[in-house]
Amino acid sequence: MRQFLKYTLASLTGSILFFLLLGFLLTLGAVGLVGVLVAGLSQESDAPTVEKDTVLVYDLSTLIPDSPEALDPGALVLGGQTPSAITLRQAVLALEQAATDDRITALYLKGSGAGVGAGLASQIEIRQALETFSATDKPILAYDISWTEQEYALASLADTVYLNPFGEIEMNGLYAETMFQAEALEKLGVGVQVTRVGRYKSAVEPLIRDTMSPEEREQTQRLLGDLWQNLLTSTAASRDLSAQQLQTIADTQGFLFGAEAETQSLADEIAYEDEVIAALRDITGEVDDDDDDDDSSLDFRQIGLARYAKTVEDPLLSRRADNEVALVYAEGPIIDGGDSGSFSPSGVIAGNALAGQLRQLRQDDDVKAVVLRVNSPGGSATASEVILREIQLVREAGKPVVVSMGNVAASGGYWIASQADIILAQPTTITGSIGVYGVFLNLEDLGTKVGVNWDGVKTAELADIFSSTRPKTEAELAILQRSVDSIYDSFLDRVAEGRDLARPAVAELAQGRVWSGTAALDLGLVDELGGIDRAIATAAELAELGDDWKLQEYPEPGEWQRFLRIFLSPDAARATAHDPVTTQVLQFVDDTQMIRSLNDPRGIYSIMPFRLVVK
Repeated sequence: MRQFLKYTLASLTGSILFFLLLGFLLTLGAVGLVGVLVAGLSQESDAPTVEKDTVLVYDLSTLIPDSPEALDPGALVLGGQTPSAITLRQAVLALEQAATDDRITALYLKGSGAGVGAGLASQIEIRQALETFSATDKPILAYDISWTEQEYALASLADTVYLNPFGEIEMNGLYAETMFQAEALEKLGVGVQVTRVGRYKSAVEPLIRDTMSPEEREQTQRLLGDLWQNLLTSTAASRDLSAQQLQTIADTQGFLFGAEAETQSLADEIAYEDEVIAALRDITGEVDDDDDDDDSSLDFRQIGLARYAKTVEDPLLSRRADNEVALVYAEGPIIDGGDSGSFSPSGVIAGNALAGQLRQLRQDDDVKAVVLRVNSPGGSATASEVILREIQLVREAGKPVVVSMGNVAASGGYWIASQADIILAQPTTITGSIGVYGVFLNLEDLGTKVGVNWDGVKTAELADIFSSTRPKTEAELAILQRSVDSIYDSFLDRVAEGRDLARPAVAELAQGRVWSGTAALDLGLVDELGGIDRAIATAAELAELGDDWKLQEYPEPGEWQRFLRIFLSPDAARATAHDPVTTQVLQFVDDTQMIRSLNDPRGIYSIMPFRLVVK
């Protein structure tokens, strides 16, 4: 009895302590949420103001996604990082508005060593906006200690490119690498079997090879060559140089250090940051007092791009009209499931959710055309077909569909785009990868190594065909291969019909191969080169709306998201520079997370080459 009372009292005490702790944490969370809301209210009341003679600052590492990112309530309470505060259209509109804003006297492109927070295709639209600003009499200044090629492609438009005396300009070409894990998996005892169609469908190669296949090397070389030539041509034109001059630097020097960057016309002045700030203060008319010992001379009158964007009204969204062009964002890997009424996290395309959104737009009489902005490497083949079906129905309802391709619209991303009325891409968009694969792991050898065994019963010979505790038999792989072949044939049919191409021609250019937007245009996979605004204008033209229409972005935030956005005004998130080892680890983590998100019910995927890292 004594022991019984002892354990009973201990259990009761533990329960009381647990509920006290739970209450404390809930209270702490509520206080944290109140704090967030109060801070949001303060920010909301403190609307951005722009003083006369202000410099617009664009930190090139600012992360600029296509669509507004969803706010995670849990992350807010627990102090997690808030999403980026600026989208691509907002960034472009802000830069274009600043060109004619009398309060903005100059533009400062600030490098940070972390690279550009926008992809290569998005960077083209940003560059065009910078060209609009450059066409005015307002100066553009750019400064960094170490310029990468992508940063410099934007900075090259500046009237004055500054370089730190101990800095350098990187001009050594692009490099793509993939981490191969076949040997490591073999040592761990993890077996890998694949079914695939397409000579170039290399998404599974990191799991079954230790080096690039000849086909993968060929397609990657072609793709990088297209991206590099676009980068060379645009950068050289901005500096009154030839592309060959930059190519020679890339082949023989790689990096221009300090004064030699100025000698070869890539930098205009060698200066420290305080000297650049002094030049900016001179532009804003802020006079330094020699007797002033405070730090005021280390700053200048400025406003960041994300904050300035909040003062800029989108003319297409604010139009008064009944007719509507719907801009639908499809960003991230394509996964199965979801529904239009649930909270969907940023970074994935849930097939049922996007299909439900398209269905609502089809049934809305005010919606006259749809622009689908695709920025996806693909994913679930089943979910891709679910989305494509709704796109077909939108078109059958008499509403034109225009696809605007972002940084990548490949595999499943191309599947959902293939039957649009018009497809637009940027020259540096990665697209194509028309292929299908299935990958199957087995843990039998791993179990043997660590002393784990599996056993079970079944009612039919193929009941355990998807078991991961043993390898597939040849007969089972043949069955799974037939399924992959069937989906691949359907993919070819969709493309041939949507692009009005002969099926043999599609079969030849497919094979899982990725293409640049420039090559895709030549092959007939896309119809035009252009950005998101051109796609919107094209949709309005196809619907014959004249000027009687307004733009509406989807998916619209739910009530909870609206509530959070009223009280929260996040700062712009920025890219972070890491050492090489950390970068490799983070890439591996990203790869693992992508694998975990893939949930096709048949285990069959249409996704571009696995994590192509371009440096």
